[in-house]
Amino acid sequence: MTRTDAIAQAKEQLLSGEFLRELDRRVSYKTESQNAARSEVLRAYLEDELKPAFAALDFESRVVESPSGKSPFLFASHHESASAPTVLTYGHGDVVDGMVGEWRDGLNPFAITKVDNRVYGRGTADNKGQHSINLAGLRAVRQARGGKLGFNAKFIIEMGEEIGSPDLGTVCASLRDELKADVFIASDGPRLSADRPTLFLGCRGGYRIHLDINLRDGAHHSGNWGGVLANPATILANAIATLVDGRGRLLMEELKPPRLSNQIRSWLADVKVEPTADEPPLSENWGEEGLSAAERLYAWNTLEVLAISAGNVDNPANAIPGRARAVLQLRFVVGTKIDNLIEAIRAHLHGHGFPMIEVSGAQRFAASRTDFDSPWIKWTADSMQKTTGKRPAVLPNFGGSLPNDVFSDTLGLPTLWVPHSYPGCSQHAPDEHILLSVTEEALGIMAGLFWDIGDMPRPLGKGS
Repeated sequence: MTRTDAIAQAKEQLLSGEFLRELDRRVSYKTESQNAARSEVLRAYLEDELKPAFAALDFESRVVESPSGKSPFLFASHHESASAPTVLTYGHGDVVDGMVGEWRDGLNPFAITKVDNRVYGRGTADNKGQHSINLAGLRAVRQARGGKLGFNAKFIIEMGEEIGSPDLGTVCASLRDELKADVFIASDGPRLSADRPTLFLGCRGGYRIHLDINLRDGAHHSGNWGGVLANPATILANAIATLVDGRGRLLMEELKPPRLSNQIRSWLADVKVEPTADEPPLSENWGEEGLSAAERLYAWNTLEVLAISAGNVDNPANAIPGRARAVLQLRFVVGTKIDNLIEAIRAHLHGHGFPMIEVSGAQRFAASRTDFDSPWIKWTADSMQKTTGKRPAVLPNFGGSLPNDVFSDTLGLPTLWVPHSYPGCSQHAPDEHILLSVTEEALGIMAGLFWDIGDMPRPLGKGS
C-alpha cells in the first residue's frame, strides 16, 4: 500500500465514527489533575485506556511513578531497526476542571457532543484529542505497511501538565537513555488558524511577578483623610505604568527580548494573525511599535496585568484602602535574560520613587525552541504541504507555554510541534471543542508525516 492509502485510512477512522468513539471513551475519564481526589482516575487513564491502545500498535509500555507522587507517567516504545529513525512524541492525559453546569445547553463536559462542525468535551482540544489523532495516524501507517511503521517510536504521556508538569523534567532526565531519539514531534496548543496547518518550534516562557504595597491596617474615610494619606492603589497604578505603558509597550529595558533577527522576520513574513468571527478582534495601536501582529505574538515579549485589587470593587466604601496588590506576567522569548529579573524590577521601581512596593516572583517556566538551521524543519513543512496542498505556517515558537525545554534542552532534541486545535477552541473554559474539519486534515497530516519518516533511508543529520 502507499502513502495515499495510509492517509485515507487515517481519515476513514473519523468518517466511520471509530475515532470519535475512542475519543468519547477517553474524555469520559475525569482526569482533572488539579483535583486531588482524581489520583486513581489519572492512573486508570494510563493503565486501562492507553496501555491497551499502545499494545494494539505493538508497543511495550509501563507506568512510571512521579517523584512527588502527584501524577504518574506512561512510557511506551516500539523498536524495529537500529538503523531506522527514532521519533519521540508526547501528550498529556490530564485536563483542567470540567466546570460542570457552565457549558452551553447543559452539555456534559465528560462526554463528547457533536454539533455541526464542532465536537465538545473536556480534553477534546487539550490534549486527549490531539494525542489520539497521533495514535490514529500511527495505526493507519502500521495497517498500510502490513504491521510495520518503518521507524522506531517512543511516547511519554504525563498526567500533570495542567499543574505545571512538576515532575516531567526529573522523569525525562532519569529516562534519558530510554528516551534517546532523532527528533521530537508532538501536538498541543492551537494552529495559527483553523484553515492553516501550523508547525511551531518551541514556546515562549512565562514569569509571574507579584507587586504588593501595604501602607497601613484597614481603610480610612476618604473625606477625613483624603489628601493627607498616601493611597496604595494610586501608587501601584503609577508604578505599573513605569513598566508598561497604556498601549502595552514595554518601558523597562530588562523586560525586552533581544532585537528581532532578519531570520525570525523572514519566518514570520507570511504569517497573518486573523481572528475568526467568534474570536476577539485584534486591538488597534496595541503593543510594540514597528512590529507586525505575528512578530508581537510569536517573537516579542509582553507584560500583562493578570489581576489587580484594592478595596472592594463590588461594594466600595468611601475609604482609602491600606493595601493594594497586582499579579503581572511576562511572556518572553528565547534570549531574554530573566535570572535577575525580580531584582531588576525592584531596583527600577525604587529608582522611580516606589521603594514601598514589595516585588516577588512565582511560576517561572522557560522559553525554548529548535535551532532554525535544523534540517527537520523544512522536511516536516514539506511533508505537511505534500499532504494538504497548503504551505504550513512555521512559527519560531508557540505564543503560550509548554514544557518544550525538557525535550529541547534536557534531552537535546530538535523539537517540532504540529498542533491540531485552533485559537477559538475554548480550552480551559466551558465549551472546549475540536473542529471536525481540522481533525480530518490533522489525521492526514500525521499519517503522512509518519509514513515519510518510515521512508527515510537514515535519520536527518546522520549523513543524509
